[in-house]
Amino acid sequence: MISYYVIIRGPLGCGKSTIAERLSKTLNAKYFAVDRVLDEYDLTEDKEEGYISQKSFKKVNEIIAPKAKKILEKGAPVIFDGNFYWKSQIDDLIDRLDFSHYVFTLKAPLVVCLERDSNRKKTHGKDAVQVVYAKTTGFDYGTVIDVTKSSNKCVEEILSYLPKLS
Repeated sequence: MISYYVIIRGPLGCGKSTIAERLSKTLNAKYFAVDRVLDEYDLTEDKEEGYISQKSFKKVNEIIAPKAKKILEKGAPVIFDGNFYWKSQIDDLIDRLDFSHYVFTLKAPLVVCLERDSNRKKTHGKDAVQVVYAKTTGFDYGTVIDVTKSSNKCVEEILSYLPKLS
């Protein structure tokens, strides 16, 4: 029984949620959206350097890690979707979950992220996209995936790095 989790990170508008949700369906994995937890628990107000604080993201990890652990212990994979623009947030989640894991940094030019955001039902706006892009692209973590191709091709590429589920 192979149990692992995947962290999908990248800038706003790069296609994280689309890719993470498709990956979850393909792997029959539990999907966790970090942004939804931030909103649900009202953790977006505490700021650090103009961004949602590391403390808020660690609080999200505190909330989702125990739920993810139960799923992983049953042998099912878990997918986390978020900007993960603080390296400390990734390290903290990895420290909390002692299971095999894979981190993918999704990369697209700013112009692609801006266009994709503008095509959403609920857009985040140019300023938010630019600010989050600057912070998120400040470092790479794990395997870098170029997401200028179709989301299906991106999912296929990510799957090629993951263990085959029997």
